[in-house]
Amino acid sequence: MTTTERTDIVVIGSGFGGAIAAYHLAAGGAKVVVLERGPWLSSEEFEHDFILGSSSTRIFEFVAGRGMSVLGGNCVGGGSVVFFATMPRAPSFVFERQGSIGRRLFPAAITRETLNPWYDRVVEALPVHRQEWSEVTYPGGLWAAACRHAGHTANPVPVAIDTAMCTNCNWMMAGCRFDAKRSLLMNYLPAAISHGAQIRPLHEVQQISRNDDGSYRVHYSVIDDEDYRVQTGSGTIDAKIIVLAAGAGATPVILQRSEPALGAMPFAVGRYFSGNGERLNTAVLNEDRVRDVLGLSRPGGKAYQANQIGRGPSVASWDRLDPSLPEFSRFSLEQLYFPPGLGTILAQAASPDGPAWFGPEKKEMLRHWTSWLTIFTMSEDDNEGVFGPPPPTGNAVRISQQMLGQGELAYNPTKNTLRGWAESDAAVKDILERDGLATVLPWTNEVVGSYTVHPLASCRIGDDPATSALDDRHELRNHPGIFVTDGSAVPCGLTVNPALTIAALAERAMPAIVAAASERGVRVKYGAPAPGGVASAIRAVDRTAA
Repeated sequence: MTTTERTDIVVIGSGFGGAIAAYHLAAGGAKVVVLERGPWLSSEEFEHDFILGSSSTRIFEFVAGRGMSVLGGNCVGGGSVVFFATMPRAPSFVFERQGSIGRRLFPAAITRETLNPWYDRVVEALPVHRQEWSEVTYPGGLWAAACRHAGHTANPVPVAIDTAMCTNCNWMMAGCRFDAKRSLLMNYLPAAISHGAQIRPLHEVQQISRNDDGSYRVHYSVIDDEDYRVQTGSGTIDAKIIVLAAGAGATPVILQRSEPALGAMPFAVGRYFSGNGERLNTAVLNEDRVRDVLGLSRPGGKAYQANQIGRGPSVASWDRLDPSLPEFSRFSLEQLYFPPGLGTILAQAASPDGPAWFGPEKKEMLRHWTSWLTIFTMSEDDNEGVFGPPPPTGNAVRISQQMLGQGELAYNPTKNTLRGWAESDAAVKDILERDGLATVLPWTNEVVGSYTVHPLASCRIGDDPATSALDDRHELRNHPGIFVTDGSAVPCGLTVNPALTIAALAERAMPAIVAAASERGVRVKYGAPAPGGVASAIRAVDRTAA
């Protein structure tokens, strides 16, 4: 007979929503267990390659849906381990967005002003700082110069990076082996561990059921460390409070699979998915024009051939984040770096018949890889993603032993979303093709459809029960004691990188979660300070026993 373990609180997922919850609840005195489906890697295990089995394939998940593919983290620390650490605050107008439903998407209680104190807490904890121009990388400097040449402004972006420690290796997507990126492995997670939280990697939650006493039972599988298609065990754990933070691509799937045991889910579970309106354009630069038009030079090399030197986004143009513009016409443009492989696969080339994903023109385009610049758009999409029936296990049918999966997300962009993409594409071409600086082509949607690295809104907060799965306290409607604190709770696309907003919303949710836990008999208090000074704790933990 299998024995069910008991604890106060189970946190599902260890990204921003999960790590912040684990820290505050453990620091407040609760017994906390964090179940994370991915592996737990330390800094020295992050590798600079894309070989199968390296850190890049172990800690990433790429799920192809019908019209939308999602790239995200799959490891202890979640997306913070693989993201580019760009941390702006959402513009004020985002909180007033109405989308196509014609009424406010964010709860009335949440505005930029009311969220600012929670933003401040996260900025202190990571920490986050705005880069100086002296810290901007080669690609960022070129993007800034091109914007200025075209009459646009550009700004260094705020980052959760210790730029003094950064080596500009440009392998941030595979995890930072130099501890320069302030991922959750450097702050909230070690702080949670220091207060007794247990983190269990390779534990994939399948469903949640309700016990007779009103507590919840979490059903999980143990995943093989090398082949994620293999389950090596299973188990259950009971808790009085569940915090779901498995990500916008997994949280709604867990809830959908739990419906037979828990009862009907709110209509919005698995609906209104947003890809944050994301779009990518690749510019193949004319080195001579970069030198002659922009006046850029680099000792010992061509004007711009330093594409591989950097650390992801360092400069963005925010001219179109103008509240006076109509909805679906506002977007940010951010210089970005994708390493060979991902960047070259999806980039198109100019052929006689139009953009081409492969062929001789693509081969010629690849010869100029060192002179590429990728521009990343984040716009206002229309929340058109819908999840189909959940797969038998997990959030996707795994295609390979690591990284690749086939999901049930269907996405058909509306005219509103397409308009935002078209306007942002035109802006990128206007900036970078002036005076022959570059040839600009968008990434293809023909292979995997649209794609996002910032999935949002599939289990969103709101005031209207008809269009939101959670109330403004992040509690699942009609299921007291279940809370959601990850990107799926964010109501809509943000026009900027969402990590800081996800984290701020999670911080804001904590007093209500602590109060609910207390009401359900958990001895816990709220009030822990920012988790500073504990980064070394992560190395002192026996990860097999944590």
